[in-house]
Formats: sequence, structure tokens, C-alpha cells
Amino acid sequence: MSFMREKLDRALGAYLGFAIGDALGATVEFMRPREIELAYGVHREIIGGGWLKLARGQVTDDTTMSLALGDALLQGGSPFLARHAQGDEALVRSIGDAYVKWFKSKPVDCGNTCRRGIMRYMRDGTLEGLPNPGDGGNGALMRNLPAVLATLGDAALFEHLSLAQARLTHHHPLSDAATLGLGHLLRLLLDGTDHSTCQQWVAQWVLDNPSFRFTPYRGRATAYVVDTVQTVLHYLTLHDNFEAAMVATVNQGDDADTTGALVGMLAGARCGAAKLPPRWLRRLRPEIASAITNQTCGLLALSGGNALQKAH
Repeated sequence: MSFMREKLDRALGAYLGFAIGDALGATVEFMRPREIELAYGVHREIIGGGWLKLARGQVTDDTTMSLALGDALLQGGSPFLARHAQGDEALVRSIGDAYVKWFKSKPVDCGNTCRRGIMRYMRDGTLEGLPNPGDGGNGALMRNLPAVLATLGDAALFEHLSLAQARLTHHHPLSDAATLGLGHLLRLLLDGTDHSTCQQWVAQWVLDNPSFRFTPYRGRATAYVVDTVQTVLHYLTLHDNFEAAMVATVNQGDDADTTGALVGMLAGARCGAAKLPPRWLRRLRPEIASAITNQTCGLLALSGGNALQKAH
């Protein structure tokens, strides 16, 4: 497989894996492991339902908000990314406008912190709120995948853009650290980092960011960003197989659509789209799979264009 084809395969693996985890986990969101066991035995199929009463293969705000971010980045293009790197706020404002459009479309769900941040932006146009101890949820982390794909050629731009999109709704040091940390891990996996090296990187990152230490694992998978990241890293490093990591994660329950999506993103980047379980891919809504595929190709092209601009 050529370098570019392998990069596309891993990027599609990440984005489609993200949507698979979202759709699989949504069925058991807010349930506890014992409740899941009583209801399903081991939950391992995309069947819809859950508290949102989703259709089979439907996704939640995790995927649709990510697609909103990706659309804004593609509409802005490489010139906007270059200007953003120089401090221009126009791209962030276009992202805020995309979140407003998403919000007004009446999505199936919207977290409280995301809702509060979007409404603040609608009200006064500020690109970030004041630092807030109540902003420690996982909503900024969950949607950052397009920012990673759009900036693969530039680590500094990745960090700048990730924090800018995050702080439109979440302004909290743990949210910032999680968004950057899992973004850097995704970048490594997209470059072909294997499971063993992934484990080593995670071990060092946790030493540097002890709030996210997950050994011993406490069994908490809530929307608090620390619980989310601990769950994601626990199951990602425990299992080197996509399906095994995914099933273990969502059967932990709680915020299972988001933990499932994030494990799907990272494990999907590790294995590539060609190795995703075909039965899960077939269960995704066709319009979602198509939107993800088109957006992934566009974001990779944008990333390449940005890297070329920087080189010249």
C-alpha cells in the first residue's frame, strides 16, 4: 500500500471507527455495566434504541458536531488555516457559526456545556468564555478529530486550532489537556504507530499528566473529561484488536457513545478502515458513512495543502 493510500486508510479508519463507536455506544448510554448485562448480556451490535430512541445505525451529537467542525474547516480552506496560524480570528468565528447552525438544526442531543457555550456565542459573539470549573466535560474533546486531520503537516497549528475550537464551549485546563493529548496520540497512530509504542506513549503522557492516571482503573466512564480519558486509554491500551476494545468500552456504560467514539477513533486509526468489522460498517447510516468519507478526503487534502504552503 502506498504512503498516501495508507494515510487515507488510517484516517478513514479513525473517522468511521468514531461513528461506529458512537452508534454502538448510544444504545447503552447512561446504563451501568450490570444493567447492560441484564438487558443484553454483552452488547456488541449496532441496534439503535437507548434513551435517545435512535434508529439502527443513527449517530449522536459526537459525530454530527464533528462533521460540523469539519465542514467549517473545509469551507475556510488552506488560506483560512494560514491566517488562523497568524492570529486571524475569522476561522474560529466560522467554526462558531457552524456550531450555531448545527444547534439550530435540532440535533438528537446536545450536552449542557456545549449548549451553554453556543448560546453565549450567539448572544455576544465571544470566541471563548471565562475559565470555568464547570467546563470539565468531554464535549470539546469528542469533536476534535477534523482539527487533527486538517493539520497533520503542522503540530503547532494543530494545537492552536484544537484549543480555539474547544474553547468556543469549554474553557478548562483538563479539557484542554485531554483535547491536545488524545489529538497527539491520534496523530501518532495515523503515522502508523503500533500497539506497543502506543502503550509506551500513553504511559509517558500519563506521567506528565497525572490527573488522567488510569491504573488501577476505577470503572468510571462519565462525561467528566478525566473519567472519559481514563476509560478510553484503559481499553485502548488493554486491547490491540478494534472489536475487542470497542465492545469492552461500551459495556462499561455511562457516557458510552463518547467513550465508544473515542476508542473507535484511536483503534480505527491503528488498524485502518480496511480492517474495521464489515457488519458494523454496513449498519451505519449510508448518508453518515458518505459524509465521513467525503470529509476525510477533503481534510487530508487540506492538510497537505497547508503543509505545502508552509514549506513555501
